[in-house]
Formats: sequence, C-alpha cells, structure tokens
Amino acid sequence: MRIHFYGYLDATELFCFSMPPKKGKSSKGGKLNKAQKAKKQQEEEERRLQEEEEARLQAEKEEKEKLEREKKEKEQERLELKDQARREDELNELRHLLEEIHTAVTTLKTDAVETAKWERYMRCDGIPDPAVQQDLNTYISLWRDDPEVNITLVLKQCHLTLQLMEELEDLLRDVTDPQECYKYQEGLINLQELYHSKLLLTTEEILKRASMNIDTETGNMQTVFKDVNVTLCLWANLKKNPRFRVLNFGEAGLGFELPKQLAVSHIAVRLLHTRYDHLSLLARMAHKIIHTPSLRSLAGGEEVPADIDLPEQGETKRTGEVKEDIETQQQRVDEEVQSIQGSDGKKSAASLQSRRNSAQSAEGRVSQIQTQMEALSAEGDLTCPTVQLTKMDRSECAQVVDLMQHTPLGGVFYCDVFHLPPQAHQVNGWEIRQLLDEGLQVFPYPMEKSNLDDNKALTCPPVGVSVTLPDSVAFLETPQVACWDAGVKQWRMDSITDLSYEEEEAKISFKMDSFQPFVLMQETYANLPFLSWELRPLGQDAALFTVNGALIDLSITIQGNQCMLQLEQERGLSHLIGKWMSGPILQRAMLKAGINIFVNEYTDKYVIPCGKDPLTEHAAYKQMALFASACAFSWSKWNAKCGPEHLVMQACEHHGPVPVPKDSWSLYMLGAQRSQKLEITETSEQFSPDYYPGSEFHSTFIHMLQDNMSTDGKARTRESNYLFVDTVQSLLCATRPLMYS
Repeated sequence: MRIHFYGYLDATELFCFSMPPKKGKSSKGGKLNKAQKAKKQQEEEERRLQEEEEARLQAEKEEKEKLEREKKEKEQERLELKDQARREDELNELRHLLEEIHTAVTTLKTDAVETAKWERYMRCDGIPDPAVQQDLNTYISLWRDDPEVNITLVLKQCHLTLQLMEELEDLLRDVTDPQECYKYQEGLINLQELYHSKLLLTTEEILKRASMNIDTETGNMQTVFKDVNVTLCLWANLKKNPRFRVLNFGEAGLGFELPKQLAVSHIAVRLLHTRYDHLSLLARMAHKIIHTPSLRSLAGGEEVPADIDLPEQGETKRTGEVKEDIETQQQRVDEEVQSIQGSDGKKSAASLQSRRNSAQSAEGRVSQIQTQMEALSAEGDLTCPTVQLTKMDRSECAQVVDLMQHTPLGGVFYCDVFHLPPQAHQVNGWEIRQLLDEGLQVFPYPMEKSNLDDNKALTCPPVGVSVTLPDSVAFLETPQVACWDAGVKQWRMDSITDLSYEEEEAKISFKMDSFQPFVLMQETYANLPFLSWELRPLGQDAALFTVNGALIDLSITIQGNQCMLQLEQERGLSHLIGKWMSGPILQRAMLKAGINIFVNEYTDKYVIPCGKDPLTEHAAYKQMALFASACAFSWSKWNAKCGPEHLVMQACEHHGPVPVPKDSWSLYMLGAQRSQKLEITETSEQFSPDYYPGSEFHSTFIHMLQDNMSTDGKARTRESNYLFVDTVQSLLCATRPLMYS
C-alpha cells in the first residue's frame, strides 16, 4: 500500500511525493503465500490419492490371495477326500506286497536252517552241534582228556573250537528263553576255559625245551607261532643279561621293554594275540542287558506307552523254581569266568549301566482313519525294543570302559610273565628234567608290598609295550588302549600311561603297571552322524548305497541278496573290500573291522538324532526298498526342519549306473497320514510344507512315487526280487539314514 503526501512550494504550486510500502505487506507477497498454500494442498491431494490407490491395490491383493487360498484349500480338501477314498486300497496293496516278501524271506530262512542241520548231520565228522548240550559236553570232555600238546595240532583243534564258539554266540544273540540263554553261556565259557588251558599247556611244553632253541646272538630263546586266529610269541630269559631289556617280534608286530628287575630274573614272557575277543563277551554277559518290547505287549499286542517304567532286572515275574535255577546257573557262570581272565586285576565297581528312555511323542497319533504305519505294524516287525541295564554304583563308573561307547578292535593281546620251568639236561644220551605238579606258574609283578620294604615299594617301573596295528582293522582316530580288570570283568583305561601313536608306521606304544590283557579301542559311533547319503539303482535288483560319514566315506553295492563294500581309501582291508557277502555277514565284518555306520538301541545316547517317529521312519525304509530298482533316494537338509512327525527326502525315477542329474530330484514329505510332493526345492531359502501344484496326496510313499513314474519304471518295481528288497530294507533299517543325518 502506497501513501501519498501533498504540499505547496509557494502560493501558486502544489507538490506530491509517495513512500514505498513496507516489506511483508505488499500485494506481491500475498500472491506468493497463496501459491505455496495451493502447492501444499496439491501435494496433500496427491498423497491422499496415492494412499487410496495403495490401499485399493493392497485390498485387491489380499482379496486375490484370499481367493487363491480358498481355492487352494478347496483343492486340498478335494485331494484329501480323494486320498481318503482310496486309502484302504493303497494300504491293502502295500500290506499285501510286504506280506508276500516277508513270507518268502521267512520260508527261505527256515529252509536254510533245516538244510544246514541236515548237512551237519550227514557230514558225520565228529563236530558237535553246539545247540545240543549233550554233544557239546562230550566234545569238551574228549578234548580235555586229550594229552596232545604239539603246537600245530593244538592250534588246529583251537580253530575248530572257535567255530563252535561263534555258533554259540549266534545262538546266544537270538535266544529269548532264560534257561536256554544260561545253557549257551555255560557252554561258551567252558569252551573258552578249555581253549586257553590248552594254549597254556602248549606254552609250558615249549618253555620246558627253551634251552634247546637258544638264539646265538642273545643267548635266550625267542620264537613265534602263527595261524589264522592266533599269534604266540615266547621269550625265555636264559642269560639274565640286563642289557637285553627291549625285545621285538618283528613278524608279529609286537614288542616289549622289561623293567630291570625282570631282565635279571628267571622268567619267560608270553605275548598272545588272539584275533577274537572273548573278554569283551564276558563283560557283556556279566553285565547282561535285558531286551523288552516297548511298543507292543507280549500278550495281546496292544500298544504300551513308552514312558511307563519297566521293572528292573530281578523284578521280572517268574516262578520261584525257575528264578532260583537261573540264579544258581549265573553264580556258576561267574565262578567259571574267573579261570580264563588272565592275571588278577585291581578290584573296582562295575561300569556305568543305564536304561534307555525311548519315549516318543504321541501327538498326532490319535485318528479314526487307519494310517499306513498302523497297518504295517500289524505285521509285528516294526516294534523297536528298548533295554534296561542292571543298576551299578555310579561313583566308580568313570574307571571302566563303556562298551556301548567304545568298541574293542583287532582282538585281544594277552601279556603274561611266568617262572621259567626247569630245563632239560642231556647226560650220557639221557634227557633229565624236573617234573612239577603245579604246571606253569605266574611270576608276580609288581611284587606284593609284603615282600618289600617301604623304600623298595616304588622301584617297580611299568612295562613298556609296542604294537603294530593289525591290517584287518581301520582305525579312524588315534586308538585308545584298555587293560582287563578281572575283578569287575571290565576294561579299564586308567592303568595306561605314556601313550604315543606313530600314524605313518601304524604303531602304538604305551606303558602299563603290570602284565595283563589289553585291547585297542575306538569310539563306536565316531562316523556318525552322516553328512549325506544316497541310494540309487544300478539296474534290476541292483543298487548302490553311498554314505558320507563324519570321518570316512563308503559305498555298498547291492546285487540280489549280496553286498560288496567299497572305500575311497582301502586302509589295508583286503579281506573285506571288494568281497561279495550277505548283508548280515557284511555288517558283522564291518563292525569287526572298525567301519561302523550301523546304529542300535544305544546310539541316541552318544549321537544326537533327528528325533523322528520310528514307525514313520521304518515304514519309509520298507517302501524305499520296494522301489529301489527304479527310484533313487537321497538326503535332504529339510529333514531336520520339518518336525518329528514328518520325513523329507529327495527322490526321483532313475535308470542306469550313471549318477542322478541334479535337476532330476524332487522333494517328498512323508507323514503318518499321507505322503506328498513339496513345492520347495533343496535350494529354497526356507522350509514350506506346501504341496507341489498339480500333484496329489497318497496314503503311501510308493503310490506317491508312481504318479511321476514311467511305465518301464513301474514294471521294474513289480519285477523286484524279494531277496533284493529284503536286503535293501535290512541295510536301511540297520543304518537309519533318515534319523542320523
């Protein structure tokens, strides 16, 4: 707003001037203020329109998702109804297939047992049937009375006795009747006692003639006898030269270092390596495990809750006479065990024994519709046994070896020192020798404190021993050494010192405080859990099972009912690798060789499993075996993410010996109610149980697989031999890759 002023310069002239408007109050400033307001209003309107558009789009998206979800739910409901309508037929078909295989395998095994019995009877070779107690007692009596002490003939007879003991162990492994169990135990212990007594008599006979077999370099006797089962090393100290304290039996891979007290004593040392292990068997028998069915009762087959406390050993209900008889036999067995356990050890309490708690979640099991696992368990072969162990004092448990956690490998090394028996003298063509009634006597070491004063009580240094690892065993880790404690019938590690291992030479050295049996050990489940696994077909009734373990990778080729092991590094196992044998024989041979990929009822105490439902898991193995000639199966990382009630694995149809292409795999999820193909892949970012679009639900895994199989693939499954199916199923059930990977 402009202000005008008027005035006169003189009487006749009028003047005028004006002042500029103040800032902020001009009309131009007002116009700018209105523009800003209009712009702001425009921006707000645009934002409102944008928000409305976003809300509209979100509503449309949610509506679309809702429609898709409802459509998917309707489709899923349709698939479930379709699956339910054919459930009974699919379960019956699966049950029929498994019953056919089970019947055929059972018949074959029964016929094989009868044939073996008949062949044994027809041989008439004097070898007794270990199941017949009278025949076994006759064999033991005749051999006990046999005066033969020639090392060659005795070792030949020992070989035959070992075969009988292996048969008794097989009988003892399968026996369920307590009376039969103790009968086999008694026969087994009697054979072991006689076996070692014959070796001791033979050792005495050789040592009596030690002076006739003197080594010209040392002046002592040193000799080795070997056969397929035994290596006997003997050394007689005839010169008593303290310089000869380190002795090596090169061909046997054994050596020892004597303390000075023994180097000047009239002694003989025996190193006996038996490639079998009777002492660990004695430990297991002395602390026997009772197997009790956990899923079904013995009487009516009704399911028993897994969390019910089972009676402890000794609380099992029996008649008074039977219980008393069993206790008497057990006492007799314990007394006879003492005679074959070598030198006396320090007494300690028995090892830790615990009872496996195998409680499984019951959630999701109650259903009015019969599931495939309930149908399969009606066969009676899906029940998983639990165990209960005798209670023992836990205060001294750490002193003994847990034979569930550690496995003795390579046999037992008996290390003994004896008084050298009187030597024969030649006089005028006559052989004069002093005869002793007591036989070979043990030389006490370390010497008892009653024979020493306080100052000399600490002058009995330990005995040094060196062992070259047997080439029949693969040690996946540094071997551990344990000594036998005859007092508690257990292995102990606390008396071993100065342990050293030379991996390149495969040689282990250590010291122990006395002469006693020792054994090499390693962790039983060192190769678990598996990193991955795969089962793929190689042709009709042929498959390759590959396991990538924690420490070693291996593969087992299956052809019919025969299996062959292959390793990337053979580790000297020429007797095992590349050899065809039956599944059970291969499993025992692998365990004996230290290659353990097998699990049992104790495994979950030492290895963390995936925690899957065992019925669902075993049903999966049965169905995988049925289709092993045409389908490949593999490990999936999602198996650990899908929960305990479901299993996830990769599978696809595959033909030929070539590896499975990576893009051929599909993911399948198995549960108690149904099986389905998953939409996710192995490379997905997260797990989702959504089914693959266009796929269907099935009550069984095999019918799920058939939806994507060719006519040729289906024909292969129908032509599968029952022996091949049974072998694959047994291998999968023994390794349980879905639980321990």
